[in-house]
Amino acid sequence: MIKKKVYFTFTLTILILIPIKLKNSLMAKLFHLQTFTSEKGSLTVFEKILSEGIRRIFYIYGAENQIRGGHRHVITNNALTCVSGSCKVFVDDGVVQEVYDLDTPDKCLLLDPKDWHEMYDFSDNAVLLVLSDQFYDKEDYIFERYPEKKLTPVQ
Repeated sequence: MIKKKVYFTFTLTILILIPIKLKNSLMAKLFHLQTFTSEKGSLTVFEKILSEGIRRIFYIYGAENQIRGGHRHVITNNALTCVSGSCKVFVDDGVVQEVYDLDTPDKCLLLDPKDWHEMYDFSDNAVLLVLSDQFYDKEDYIFERYPEKKLTPVQ
């Protein structure tokens, strides 16, 4: 029996959970998920994202030309990532408004309950994965937007 030595080479890329855009600690947080890449492809990991654990998982697809969301929550925290395609997420925490681009599967947007959010501009192949730390409860949804901010003229 002839024994052959087999050698494998691969590139390992590790992206630690790091905020990539955080203008205000009260706003939603955009992170890069830990990702391992080799010649066999990429593996992206959801770990320790929601402090209360994951109780519900759902995904949105086929939403081209639609606006989804349009609410905030009483207690639910959500983590959003576009596992295919892309979309934009408008977030308003009552103080600051921000638009986030979810355009790679390793970007994860963490939404606090107070964050009013609307998802829109879905690409044709978009699949938006949402992880929630609470089970569905219709009483947890707040469909009332924050009041529009009035601009005071400078004199």
